[in-house]
Amino acid sequence: MLIRKKETVSAENVDTIIGSNTVFDGNITSDGTIRVEGKVKGDLKISGDVIVGIEAVITGNVTANNVHLSGTVEGNIHSTGMLRILSSAKLYGDIQVHSFVADEGGIFQGKCSMLESPEIEKSVEKSSHKKSIKDYKKSSVLDQIYEEKEKGNDLSNE
Repeated sequence: MLIRKKETVSAENVDTIIGSNTVFDGNITSDGTIRVEGKVKGDLKISGDVIVGIEAVITGNVTANNVHLSGTVEGNIHSTGMLRILSSAKLYGDIQVHSFVADEGGIFQGKCSMLESPEIEKSVEKSSHKKSIKDYKKSSVLDQIYEEKEKGNDLSNE
């Protein structure tokens, strides 16, 4: 079972901040994490995370590891990690994500494509495109249900 540590973004981990009184016109590329509180007209290609504040507006495409959206994005998002749409967020565009969380009240208008994790892709290749239930990440509740089913099947086979 793969356990991931929940990552949090603090002000200390942010490399670049676009302030609330700032309008940035152009593309941004960064290896670090960026927080947008103002307006950006252009594409963001970020190796780290993107945090979009509640009053922020991005008109352009966003490519990043994780995206935490509280403001508005008018463009497509490609996230190799998690896209989190908070209740105040507005997203008008298509998304490609590994993981997607949307809080109640958030607006998303577009298409969603889910990216497979490299671990699942490797296991599929090794098993000739056969997937088992164990290839997928499950919550602890589902773990218990599957374990109980397996135990039940083992008992019925005896």
